[in-house]
Amino acid sequence: MILSAVLLALIAVQENPAADAPDAAPAAPSSARSVTADTLPKVVKIFGAGGLRGLPAYGTGFLISPRGHVATAFNHVLDASPNILVVLDDGRRLTCKLLAADPVSGLAVLEPERDDLDLPYFDPAAFAPAEAGDRVLAFSNSYKVAGGDEPVGVQRAVIGAVAELDARRGRNAAGIAGPVLILDAPTNNPGSAGGPVVDRAGLLVGVIGRELKNDATNVFVNYALPAEVIGATLTAMMEGEFVASDVAPPVFSGGPQPADLGALLVADVVRRTPAYVELVEPGSPADAAGLRPGDLIVLLDGELVPSIRLLRARLAAVEPGEPVDVVVRRDGELLPLTIAVPDVEDLREPPAELSRPRR
Repeated sequence: MILSAVLLALIAVQENPAADAPDAAPAAPSSARSVTADTLPKVVKIFGAGGLRGLPAYGTGFLISPRGHVATAFNHVLDASPNILVVLDDGRRLTCKLLAADPVSGLAVLEPERDDLDLPYFDPAAFAPAEAGDRVLAFSNSYKVAGGDEPVGVQRAVIGAVAELDARRGRNAAGIAGPVLILDAPTNNPGSAGGPVVDRAGLLVGVIGRELKNDATNVFVNYALPAEVIGATLTAMMEGEFVASDVAPPVFSGGPQPADLGALLVADVVRRTPAYVELVEPGSPADAAGLRPGDLIVLLDGELVPSIRLLRARLAAVEPGEPVDVVVRRDGELLPLTIAVPDVEDLREPPAELSRPRR
């Protein structure tokens, strides 16, 4: 709460028009404060699955309908559905379920159990196109600065560039198509993903993305997904008209597969078959790591894997010889495991599944 108050105070101090660039249009001294006051009631705190190493159990979102639909980032926190806790700006608590998600863009929409709400919200169709040099405000519950009716954190930033994102999460490519907004402030922290970015008029400009590192420099990237690109997606998700894309992250030929780790998955019979483990080969890397039949693989190197298809694609992008971190759901609990990936010369050729036992 103290951190949030300091951030708000800094915004008010920095709003002195004399400190602006000479060619900038003069702004009212209270404009940033007014925008902040108008935006905070539309921002929510999200609590769900997590709490393991490197996996915070909290996040950020924003309201996109008066009924209480919430736009946020698609991540492990939402694995708590249908019991995701959403805390409004005034401290009221809502129980929500995951309504729709897109692993490619990294977006998700939540729906509350209640249908009697009348809340302030952002209209995803009423966005502001963004350009390099635009001044914006980024809102988020980074580092869990708020848990009840405390305001989330606010950061003042400038859009440094609108460019393609060449980044990764862990050992996997980011898989984000199209340009993003590169920000000059440290906006992308634990718990920040899903927070709104608004312009000086309070219009939605973008959504803070998941934590990613620049593929060339290995430095975390501060960026947001442009609202003008994702607005239609959020609307379709909310209205039940969204169809998830099957586009997968880049895959290099000959990459590891579950069989190389000693794991047999259930038959991939539908487009989004969950990644359940059917068999673990004794003495294999998966066996040594503690993987067991019946486990549901939900995360690979911090990325959600909602289907066998995406698990195979993301695993194939892992460098042979490097360990891979997975999180499995077992008996209602999330368990972190680290599995050694064989060196390239030890990969099965051609890639193949383990044999299923005869019944």
